[in-house]
Amino acid sequence: MTKHAELPSRRGMTPRGAVVWILPALVTLVASSQVDGSTSVVLSRLADRVRVEMGGTLFTEYIFTGATRPYCYPILAADGTSLVRDYPMKTTAGEDQDHPHHRALMFAHADVNKIDFWNEGASGTAYPKGQIVHDTILEMKSGEAGVLRTRNSWRAPSGEIVATDSRTLRFREQDGLRLLDFDVTLEAPPDRPLTLGDNKDGTMAIRIAQWMTMPHRIRKQMVAGVGHIETARGDRDADAWGKRAPWCVYYAEYRGSTYGVALLDHPGNLSHPTWWMARDYGLFAANPFGKRDFEKEQNHPPGIGDRTLEPGASLTLRYRFIFFQGRPESVGIENLFRQYSSAHP
Repeated sequence: MTKHAELPSRRGMTPRGAVVWILPALVTLVASSQVDGSTSVVLSRLADRVRVEMGGTLFTEYIFTGATRPYCYPILAADGTSLVRDYPMKTTAGEDQDHPHHRALMFAHADVNKIDFWNEGASGTAYPKGQIVHDTILEMKSGEAGVLRTRNSWRAPSGEIVATDSRTLRFREQDGLRLLDFDVTLEAPPDRPLTLGDNKDGTMAIRIAQWMTMPHRIRKQMVAGVGHIETARGDRDADAWGKRAPWCVYYAEYRGSTYGVALLDHPGNLSHPTWWMARDYGLFAANPFGKRDFEKEQNHPPGIGDRTLEPGASLTLRYRFIFFQGRPESVGIENLFRQYSSAHP
């Protein structure tokens, strides 16, 4: 709501003067009410992030400094329930503290011209570890759908730019669902090719809340869990890992209600239907570059899943996250996937 200046005192003013002061205030109030009534998604720029509110409450923040890549955290359901893990952004009692590079909702990959933009430190691959650096906000718009467009540089430890990306995030509500569309265009440098390597660690990812995970083992200790994974092709729980499907969903009952996160792979994407890096401990990712890692039983040769862009060429990938309450069958994920596919050919 727009903050209005206080109206001047009417003491010593003529009635006509009072009308002169009051009418502009009423006009401002009416105009403000009309804007608020039509604006369900509000984006606000802060020093290190963009805050996204839906219906006057926080949905997420796009944080673009302070880590090895931009990411969205927290992710809140309409009733305020957090759907992602807090660690490593903050320490919460009872949470697993593994994989500190799993920052809520993020886009990254472990082999980009043999630079690892997924893992950090000594973990993961033996490749040098790079950083995805936020360059600029190209557009920020509030409305019935909020829109955020940014540009980023993928930098090697030397500072060399390995690749760039432009991404568009769209935030909106639909029939009680909270939606996040994440479109990203990766671009090769003008003077050399860009190879996105065949590796299981990537790519469009979310680390869901601890209470949503399946039973799993962390540091040789079993951790209880009541969550489930399900794909469009019927693969469930542990069987979903490495399988291909147009969409995948992670869900669990929590405090008397069921909550879930669905991730949709657009039909126009490379390698659609994508492979799913869906882990019992809560990592949940669509990875179009992991063919050999995910299909080990087929004895593929090294590099079969590589994708090389010629100098100056680009690759666009589109995904939709759906944050919902209820069981997946009651929400109708397959119908929502069809709507997404037809709305974004």
